[in-house]
Amino acid sequence: MPRMSPEERRASIIAATRAVMARRGIAGTTVRDVAAELGTSSGLIHHYYSSMDELLAEAFEEAARTDLNDVLDAIDQGRDPEEKLAIFFDTYDRGMRDGTGDFGMQIWLDAWAEAARRPTLQRTSRRLNEEWQRLLAGIMRAGVQSGEMSCADPDASAWRILSLLDGLILQVVAHGDVLSREQADAWSRSAAEQELGLRQGSLRRRAALDLV
Repeated sequence: MPRMSPEERRASIIAATRAVMARRGIAGTTVRDVAAELGTSSGLIHHYYSSMDELLAEAFEEAARTDLNDVLDAIDQGRDPEEKLAIFFDTYDRGMRDGTGDFGMQIWLDAWAEAARRPTLQRTSRRLNEEWQRLLAGIMRAGVQSGEMSCADPDASAWRILSLLDGLILQVVAHGDVLSREQADAWSRSAAEQELGLRQGSLRRRAALDLV
């Protein structure tokens, strides 16, 4: 490998890990695979990362946080809590947007499946999931304060809606011939409208906005 700074080497290792994870999944990614992707030895990987759990957790976080940041940027375009919530639905898909996400929901499924065996990955996936929940609960709390929404417990409502979204996206990924993304999208928006006392159709897609 060409001479790099420690930061550049770590970045290159993470990029290689993400590439292998995309092909093999988290459980199938080994130090040897990452070293081969980089064209180097396993010893170099161990020099920068004390364990495979640490490396996988950092690679997962880099991929997952990109999607979270995209949603945050899009929500900033909303003029009020109701529009921000609609934009949340427009952009929330765990990296599946238009099929271009390099991990998509599959990497979250891998992370959840591996969490019990990899404590660092478990902590990372939990922390990121809680960030999603806090983002959604914050929108709802602002909606209650403005009088646009009716909700006794925004935190609980956020968890229910987030769980429904993830469950429906999982069904689309695993059984796309049974449930379409359009159906999943419509059902999740309708459930949120009922949960928050919004009129039917108020969370329709905001096609006019320049969303990510």
